[in-house]
Amino acid sequence: MPTSRSRSRRVALPLAAAALLVPVATACTSSGSSGGSGGDQRLKVAMAFPPAQAMSPYGDDAVTLSRLAVVEGLTRLDRDGEAKPALAASWKRDGDRAWEFTVREDAVFQDGTKLDAAAVARSLTAAQKASPKPRVLSDTTLTATAEGADTVRITMKEADPLLPQRLANPSLSVLSAAAYKGTGVNPAGHATGPFTLAEVNGAVSATLERNDAYWGDRAKAPGVDVRFVADGTARANALRTKDVDVAEYVPISQASLLGDGLVHAFPSARTNGLSLNTERGVFADPAMRAAAREAIDSKALVDGVYEGRADTARGLLGPGVPWAADLRTAPTGRAKAAAPAEVKKTREIVLATYTNRPELPEVATVVQQQLEKRGFTVKQVVRDYAQMEADALAGKYDAFIQARNTLLDTADPVSYLASDFTCDGSFNITQLCAPPVDTAVDKAAALADTDARHRAEMTAEAAILGSDALVPLVHERFVQGYDDTRVRGVALDPMERTLITADTRVG
Repeated sequence: MPTSRSRSRRVALPLAAAALLVPVATACTSSGSSGGSGGDQRLKVAMAFPPAQAMSPYGDDAVTLSRLAVVEGLTRLDRDGEAKPALAASWKRDGDRAWEFTVREDAVFQDGTKLDAAAVARSLTAAQKASPKPRVLSDTTLTATAEGADTVRITMKEADPLLPQRLANPSLSVLSAAAYKGTGVNPAGHATGPFTLAEVNGAVSATLERNDAYWGDRAKAPGVDVRFVADGTARANALRTKDVDVAEYVPISQASLLGDGLVHAFPSARTNGLSLNTERGVFADPAMRAAAREAIDSKALVDGVYEGRADTARGLLGPGVPWAADLRTAPTGRAKAAAPAEVKKTREIVLATYTNRPELPEVATVVQQQLEKRGFTVKQVVRDYAQMEADALAGKYDAFIQARNTLLDTADPVSYLASDFTCDGSFNITQLCAPPVDTAVDKAAALADTDARHRAEMTAEAAILGSDALVPLVHERFVQGYDDTRVRGVALDPMERTLITADTRVG
């Protein structure tokens, strides 16, 4: 499905079979015990997505490693998506295409080897050469070289003002030389985070131990026992019975049953939208797209389907992108909506969505009712996302409901705007090709100054909304599960990159 854990999940990357069950013993970890109280107690965590690629950092498993505080990159992101120091203490730009990063001096890998510029260059070069290439590098090429012990020079094929944000992506984590021995890449015991991946039991469970040699604050929990539980109801039940301390992605249907003390909803960077086919069929007419937009009642979706645990549509970027609201401008160039009598004359439209996100089929039913009230005749198609993606990208549906992460891989919406709404966009389900939109997106992508880029991105948003190619439905909230009377330090991250941190503990 088109989210941050989407298109690469179906591609299995090679890795030695032994990495599926990897015991790690190093002097840098602490085995801990399952008993104790307060910060001495091991965490029990239920994750929604089992490893799909044997914990390779080059696919969606990289997000799992990041959410479990195992891996780190040169930079990290703050709540506004700005790059902050992590394994790099500082950096500076050198011309349009080159950057120099100074590697911090106090970090060691979990296997005891020292972090240095050569290790950083090796990891970034391996990611660049990986096949398939990590999604964060799909639109660019980098060359990393060590200049002395603590300086890494990174040269881009084209100017990239977002390189510091790009390097915070979990797929560009820095690992020791031992991670690259043999077939594939093995992060177990070879990363730098506050927890060490000690064992992975296939798609069932994993064990993490505290990294006592961590360069930052020492983890307050001695370790983490992870279970991979794909079924949302099962994760909720495990939380309810205290079988786990933290359960990620609690389904909306279970949230009200658990109660506010166990569920914590917060804004996400995901917008659920109605993509309209601008190239062919009924919605090739801007007046019909405008009529569809006017038919949508976002509040009814929030109240009925999401039980209040979502935000009404405000634009392409919702509350999970906190700077967007203050910079938003009115949509430009909208057509006048076709009258209901004209709408009734159109042929039947095909409205599609997928089952992988449990709320979306219910959303489709409500949207169908709203469109039919306006005069459209609607046929629904609902299947597994893997069976629909190719047809959606080929423009075979009149309308497609999807949940989309608007920050994608660089934690900046410009990549989302480019991929989804420009003529050459790689994920352009709306089939939109409008020169004013391309011009606005290109301008935003070229700006290095953050404030100027954000303003340009909102200008692009206004042009896209003016086309009515996509009708925002709701802005999702993530619902994470933990008992706030006994569990502390769980990260509620709109960008989905952090969950367990060095501060997470029971008691």
